[in-house]
Amino acid sequence: MSFGDPNNPYGQQGQPGQQQPGYGSPQGQQPGYGYPQQAPQGVPQQGYGYPQQPGQPYGAHPQQQPGHGSGMPELAHWGLRFGGKLIDGLLYLVPYVLFAFGANSDGGAAPALTIVGSLGMLAIFIWQVIQEGSTGQTVGKKVVGIRLLRESDGQPIGGGMAFVRTLAHFLDNIACYIGWLWPLWDQKKQTFADKVCSTVVIKSQ
Repeated sequence: MSFGDPNNPYGQQGQPGQQQPGYGSPQGQQPGYGYPQQAPQGVPQQGYGYPQQPGQPYGAHPQQQPGHGSGMPELAHWGLRFGGKLIDGLLYLVPYVLFAFGANSDGGAAPALTIVGSLGMLAIFIWQVIQEGSTGQTVGKKVVGIRLLRESDGQPIGGGMAFVRTLAHFLDNIACYIGWLWPLWDQKKQTFADKVCSTVVIKSQ
């Protein structure tokens, strides 16, 4: 058996022009350690109302445009919104009773009750606005399972904008309160205040 014998496994030489695979180079196999890995397929996209990745349109899948209907959950119907508003109103009941009792009494404790009632209602209002702006939920919204979010990207609107939206409810009141009923037939289930502030109310559960 000669060194150049083709049957000699130790003497086989590469053919001219044929590149021999080097150590660690891929040969039709999966890339080894240190090679770029492909992104896993089928990873679910983040839904509406969750923080988005930098540089990626919010709630948009590849080859899709962001916006209304792109990953947005079901909008809250009028009954849920009314229920949340009713529960929020009940929070003011105790301080309002104290305020009214003090305002309509002549006793020595009347001024104190008026002040306590007024401060109580103010504290509840400020706390509710902050909660709605930072989390999208007041106490009432949390109980009925709905959330207020910015329409463009599904994020909480912030305390300042939540306060502006509260003032914008004036528009819902001036036309015989028709703005409060507008979600019954509106495509996006928005009140006039929602349209002005570009907000939507979605189901969170």
